[in-house]
Amino acid sequence: MDHDKECPYRAKNEYCTHAIRLFQKLPEEDQASLVAHAMHIKRPRGSILAEENSEIDAVVIIRRGKVKTRRIDTNGEEHILDVLHDGQAIWHGMFLEDHVYHYDVVALTDVSLCLIKRSDFIAVLSEHPSTALYLIEMLSTELQDANEKAYLLSLHAVDDRVGQFLLFRDARCIGKEIELKLDDIAASISLRPETVSRVITKFEKEGAVRRLGHGKLLVIDRRKLSALSHA
Repeated sequence: MDHDKECPYRAKNEYCTHAIRLFQKLPEEDQASLVAHAMHIKRPRGSILAEENSEIDAVVIIRRGKVKTRRIDTNGEEHILDVLHDGQAIWHGMFLEDHVYHYDVVALTDVSLCLIKRSDFIAVLSEHPSTALYLIEMLSTELQDANEKAYLLSLHAVDDRVGQFLLFRDARCIGKEIELKLDDIAASISLRPETVSRVITKFEKEGAVRRLGHGKLLVIDRRKLSALSHA
């Protein structure tokens, strides 16, 4: 199978690494080498791509589709940590001594992935130590996002929690629409799906958002939504 013809980046004479901050500062020839040795795979919706406590042996680049990172508590309840889409990568923890996943990675849609071996990437990094500065910068950004998520979960008023989450996702999503089912939104902010549905209906009546069906939602007035979720 000719994987390059299936890759949306190669169709534009680019590499998927061009879109990933983790690789952007590496010389073109090193990016080409990493991609040349990468493995391209496809998995159907619902597939568990990595399990908690399994070894992180590759950088996972999402070429097409959407994945979620989650943890299951002792009561069997799912808590979504993040949702990632085209052009994003999963690599956190790969530089730790134990380098294991502390969450599950699950395909929310059919996905096409590019896997770059951890050993290959570390070998390239050893030749470009200045890239470590960019890793620190990226980790700082990730910490900021984690703090934002912790802030959302600290909000007691459900309107505030749902509204601020929608604003957060709207700022991060590709395209104009937020593509998340009610169950996924609820699991992300520790609320019941029916509670999320009720709040979104309220926001829709106020003209702040619009349901598009099929798990899609459009924020049509960020200022109004912010005012309705005045946390």
